[in-house]
Amino acid sequence: MRVLLFALFLLGSCTGSENQSTAPMSDPQPEASPVPQGEALEHQTITLGAGCFWCTEAVYEQLDGVVNAVSGYMGGHVDDPSYAEVCSKRSGHIEVTQLTFDPARIEVGTILGWFWKLHDPTSMDRQGADAGPQYRSAIFFHNEAQEAEAKRQIAAINGSGELSKPIVTEVRPAVTFWDAGEDHQDYFRKHPEQAYCRMVIAPKLKKLDL
Repeated sequence: MRVLLFALFLLGSCTGSENQSTAPMSDPQPEASPVPQGEALEHQTITLGAGCFWCTEAVYEQLDGVVNAVSGYMGGHVDDPSYAEVCSKRSGHIEVTQLTFDPARIEVGTILGWFWKLHDPTSMDRQGADAGPQYRSAIFFHNEAQEAEAKRQIAAINGSGELSKPIVTEVRPAVTFWDAGEDHQDYFRKHPEQAYCRMVIAPKLKKLDL
């Protein structure tokens, strides 16, 4: 259970603060392309694994253009897994946040730009005190454009020398998304005084100026 990680907070936080000096802070995405007049863009979906889904959800809920952010699981081999099954590290799932966004207000390039900032993409299965394969860094794309942009940004960041180690984020096609249940939705908003929220999520939002 994640509550057992509170005592380990001094060893690191889910922000990847121990790697803060290597975090890419420049904006890797291209300039926004204008939307043709009279052309409405439909909402899109992208699913991201960046460590603790409470943290990832709390960041993306702050961004204009993100219509919805839902905590859940993706990529495993068990149908409708419970939180306990995912935490057992045997279900194969990754904690993810599935985003619905309005591409007329926020582009996928901008969403991915925040993704690199909110966690350490050079650490595969650990973000601060949160360790295990369920915390894997992963981008689950829902269309070819998202896949291309993710790979383009990875190549650009790796080639820029901004990081001391290469990005290990997996870029995978989206599969079945399992909602983590009501207890895990809007966790930071509902429990701002909870220890994990105060010691991990609130500092992350402050660092990102959100």
